[in-house]
Amino acid sequence: MSRIVILGAGHVGSLCALNLAMAGICGEIALIDIDKKKADSQAKDVADATAFMRRPVRVYAGTYADCNDADILVNAVGVSRKPGQTRLDMLGDTIDIMKDVVGKLAGTRFQGIFISISNPCDIVANYARKHLGYPAGRVFGTGTSLDTARLRRTLHELTGVDMRSIQCFAMGEHGDSSMVPYSHIMVMGKPLTELIREKPEVYGRATLEILEERTHQIGMEIIIGKGSTEFGIGAALAELCQAVLYDERRVFPVSAYLTGQYGHSGFHAGVPAVIGKNGVEEILTLPLTEAEQAAFDRSCQVIQEHIVLAEAR
Repeated sequence: MSRIVILGAGHVGSLCALNLAMAGICGEIALIDIDKKKADSQAKDVADATAFMRRPVRVYAGTYADCNDADILVNAVGVSRKPGQTRLDMLGDTIDIMKDVVGKLAGTRFQGIFISISNPCDIVANYARKHLGYPAGRVFGTGTSLDTARLRRTLHELTGVDMRSIQCFAMGEHGDSSMVPYSHIMVMGKPLTELIREKPEVYGRATLEILEERTHQIGMEIIIGKGSTEFGIGAALAELCQAVLYDERRVFPVSAYLTGQYGHSGFHAGVPAVIGKNGVEEILTLPLTEAEQAAFDRSCQVIQEHIVLAEAR
């Protein structure tokens, strides 16, 4: 019976639990939070919903002892992002919480896959890998998975093409410096650039400037309107967990540890990677144009600068 432990029972952690329960991919889901009453209430609420689901799932408020034989550990600790606040602005609060998390996890026998959601995602994933001493492939962040979903949705809105017929990636920081490798956007099996030349009246609105602007701004629009983002990342997390538990070897844009790919090494950044039972099993290296490489380099510089700040706390 597979077990997934979620650290943090707030908006994101609870929606992750609900999406996992709905997917029916594991037998147990444990929620851990410094606020034990909240973790218990969220677990009971999700457990009520399982009465209407196709597969039985045990959902409960757990402790760090539940990490000992867990298959996946989801890190969703932290505070909610506020209107006008970038993900990087959350670094201090999240790293302070992560210090406590790292100390408690060090006392467990956890040997599974560590997936981090907490913002700033790339910096927190890097901090967890370094301070927990887990193998690099077993630690990754959700990275630009949500950015990519927003990119794909924007392309759908601009072109009218079903999202399932669009292939694209956002890369770099999960944040305002993320970049879009425009040369690799495929729509109905053809490069977007080619479709623009053929039918500019249909596809011409999907410019790089608009795509990056929407990818960067949609999250803040949601926060201003409702106070938090939660549904999209909950769905993304469930898909990642399924890829691990079922060894799907499916490609996702996640915050993976770079070892020379795209000219960078020694830190986490959002790149397309193969996800399977061992976590990040392979990083895919897309041939980037000179401008795309420069944009990715700039985003990586932002990540590296904030990794230094995290280590200095």
